[in-house]
This record gives sequence, structure tokens and C-alpha cells, in this order.
Amino acid sequence: MTPARPTPPSQHAPELRAAARQIGRRRFLTVTGAAAALAFATNLPAAGSASAAELDAARITENPFTLGVASGDPLPGSVILWTRLAPAPYEPDSGLPQERVTVHWELAHDERFRRIARRGTATAHPEFHHSVHVEVSHLEAGRVYYYRFRVGSWVSETGRTRTAPEAGSRPGALTLAAVSCQAYHDGYYTAYQHLAQDDVDIVFHLGDYLYEYAVNSVGGARTYTDRTLPALFNRETLTLEDYRLRYALYKSDPDLRAAHAAHPFVVTWDDHETENNYADDTPENSVPPEEFLLRRAAAYRAYWENQPLRRPQQPEGPDMQLYRRLHWGRLAQFDILDTRQYRSNQAYGDGWQYSGPESEDPSRTLTGETQERWLLDGWRESRALWNVVPQQVTFSRRHNTTTLPSKVSMDAWDGYPASRERVLAGAESAGIDNLMVLTGDVHVGYAFDIKRDFDDQASKTVGTEIVATSISSGKDGADKPANWDTYMAANPHMKFYNGRRGYVTVQLGAEAARADFKTVSAVTTPGAPITTAASFVTEAGNPGLKPA
Repeated sequence: MTPARPTPPSQHAPELRAAARQIGRRRFLTVTGAAAALAFATNLPAAGSASAAELDAARITENPFTLGVASGDPLPGSVILWTRLAPAPYEPDSGLPQERVTVHWELAHDERFRRIARRGTATAHPEFHHSVHVEVSHLEAGRVYYYRFRVGSWVSETGRTRTAPEAGSRPGALTLAAVSCQAYHDGYYTAYQHLAQDDVDIVFHLGDYLYEYAVNSVGGARTYTDRTLPALFNRETLTLEDYRLRYALYKSDPDLRAAHAAHPFVVTWDDHETENNYADDTPENSVPPEEFLLRRAAAYRAYWENQPLRRPQQPEGPDMQLYRRLHWGRLAQFDILDTRQYRSNQAYGDGWQYSGPESEDPSRTLTGETQERWLLDGWRESRALWNVVPQQVTFSRRHNTTTLPSKVSMDAWDGYPASRERVLAGAESAGIDNLMVLTGDVHVGYAFDIKRDFDDQASKTVGTEIVATSISSGKDGADKPANWDTYMAANPHMKFYNGRRGYVTVQLGAEAARADFKTVSAVTTPGAPITTAASFVTEAGNPGLKPA
């Protein structure tokens, strides 16, 4: 179920969007390049509406499925399938002319495609950079399917996906994986290699799928390869063409492709898919807001083109509704948040600072008023045992010294305490017994007890926060970062802290949930084994983490 597109909250300045849309052509091209004109179209063409000529598939002489396949956002009778045609992924045009291409797709009950469940055709439009989003419906609930695409004589790899259980059903268990932060230039996606082989039902990507930073010819820390990257990657992403090319680089990674092919993904973004630590229409630097909105439009357009997202998530210029709700029968409700697009600007800068009147202003918001109301209304209507909130930045209080006052992160929920209090009060009012927050962003693994009042450690524990470490960002990391002793002493509700790369799996059951933090020893060299660094359980109806 996807809510109606919200009206931009008050901190969004409509006149800035109007100015951005009306900016003169010379200025427009100077700011973002000719490709950005497409990104700012307020009404993207519907399938079949493009006027481009059709390409004879026989003219495609190189494999067009270099970026793999993906699926996502499973519903009881439906799933979204994705691919993008790119015979030459490191070229701006991906090796295809500005012509539409007919793509055949199949979805089957078996891996050999002997029992076809559904099949059809879709059009890869040049306006969407030849990406394909197929919303397959009329499927059986709660079952595994296999899918593939074909263009001419070329057949994609086979993907594996699944539908959600029937609404109102009571599935016995669900195993999810949470991942985040995959800076290509910081190392190999070894964790994805292991995740592709792991037995999980669904993967939640919690942000920083892409980084805007330049990638040099050897791929940064990826020196164990004889491949030389073209110079066009060695610049920060600003234009639509830049973002499209960066997705091509990331999605060309075989381990990321394997994870997408193995499991359905549910994605949400953080900051680096656009620019570091931006807040609504306020960029990291001194660029005027109307200019930044052009960049944001390009980034949002490329994000949608390259992810398994449904049509309601298509952007309109610099706006895109990414928050949405999914269910897994009566076992779990997932409220996927966007804490970047609607937030108030960070108080006192976007680093670690002391709290003060500006950060504690009750009008400040991390989610925007409309999304906050949607979340709390959804909790009041929820009949799920577990209410899970996949989102971006650390929700629980983090002090960085053992003496008070202590600095806190202005970019996380600590910098928006009134916003966090409204969410916690809403969960309490709705009678949410089993709240679980899934978080990314910080390149470490954390496990927190969520306290009703973080200023009083004796207050009630009302939920659990599971923070997934990065896939590669931060390079190899360490089991105990330098501030480990300080953090564990300063934050008694922090039950786990680890600085290695990897991912976390969470098994939700009728009686308890179990979280397993899985880490690799290195990402700057390929092929590291995976280990379980720690495991915790929290009982249904009795919040609080205990070692498994």
C-alpha cells in the first residue's frame, strides 16, 4: 500500500522549485549539462508514450545485460522486476542509440523455466536510459519465483524472487538482511558474495547505495585487478549523465549483481546517492538551493532508473516519494522511511556538536510532517506482531564521552530530539509492543535497546535498534574501533559495537527475533571469509536485547 504523494512540507520553498524549473537554458546547461534537462521533466513519459523509433534487436551485437537483474517490493500477489540494457555500460549512451527496445520477460515456478507463471514484453525507453520496470501481478502469495529477460538472441542471468504472504496470514518466520554503505572505491563487495549464498527472504538496503565521490582509474582500493577505469569516473557526480554512469560502475560489480539476482531488495536512500549530508534543499556547500535542486533532480531520476521500484516512486523533478509500507502477513509491518528529503537543516552544522536551543527546537523534523503523520497513523492501524522501521541514520542516543554534557551527531536523530520524541510517543500511543528500527549510515554495527527516555537509563525499554555496518565504506575497519571503550561506557543501552564490514540478518518469529551480525576480515583484498561477530535475541512482548 503506497500513500498519496505528499505536499512538500513547510521548509520546502516552492519558489525555489519554480525558479529551478524556469531557469534560463544557457544557465541550465552550464549548471548540469544537457542531460539534466531530462531529469527536470515534471511528468516522465509513461510506457509506450515515447516517440523514439524502435531498435531492431538483431542490431545489438554485445550482451545488453551487463548490469544484471533485480527484483523488489514484494506484495502478496505481485513483485517488481528490473533490468537495464547496457552493452557498453561505461559509455554515456550505454552502447545503444536513442531508440526504444522491446524486452521479453518470463517468470516461472522453477529455475529451468519449464512451468511458466507469467510472461510478457516491456519497452526499454531511451528516456529512462533503457531501464525496465515490470510490475508482475496475479501471482500466488508467499512463494518463490524465477525470472529472466530476453532481447533478440541475448538472455539475461536468472533471478530469484518471492511474493509476500497473504494479508492476514500468520507466517511462522521471516529472515531479512540489512545492508548499507557500499563505496566502490573503498573495497570489494565481498559481503555481497556471501549474502548471495545466504538463506534470507528479503534484503533491505538502508542507503548510500552510491557515492558521489570520484573513482580513479584503478578503482580506489580495488587494486587487485588488471582493469583500468575510464577517466569519466574520476570526478564528482553532478549531472544526470554522471549519476547514470556511476550506477553503471557500481552495478557492474559481480558480487552486487549476484546478491540482487538471489534476493528481492527493498531500497531506500541516504545522502550519498545525491550529496553528502544534504538536508532537503540545503546542500553541503554554499551552492544556491535552486541550483542544488537541479542536481537533486538528476540524482533522484538516476536512482529510480537503476532500482527495482514501482511506478508510484517515479520522481517528479526534484521530488520523489520513497517512503512506503509493506507487510509480511500478520508477522511484520515494514515502514520504510526517507529521512533525507524532508528534514530540517542540521543544527550547528552536520557534525558532532553540543545540543542547544536550535537542535532542541520542537518544530524541527527529520521526516517532515506528512511522513511523520503517515508513520504514526500506520502504527495505529497495524495488526502486525513486529513493526519494523527500515531507515537511514542512528535513532538511539549516542554520547561520545563519559562525562556530560557530551556532543552528539547533528546529522542523526540526536540532532532532532523533538522529532524522535514524537515518534516514540506515537509508538506508545499506538500500543506498539515490538518496535524494531533498522539503520545504516555509520559504517559500524551497533545493537541498541531503545529507551523511552534516553536521559534516564532506568526508563522503559520500548524497542530494538539494529545498525548494519557498511558493505565496503571505511575500508577494512576493526573489531574494536579506537573509541570502543568510551562508547560502550557512555551508552549503557548500546549492547554491541563492531567496526568490520558486512551485513546483519534478522529472523523474526512468533516468539522472538534474532539478529546475527556477520562480518568479513577485509574488503581491500578480495575473497575474505565471513564470520558471525555476535548474535542477540529480543522476545516478543518483552523488548530488550540478550546475547543469543
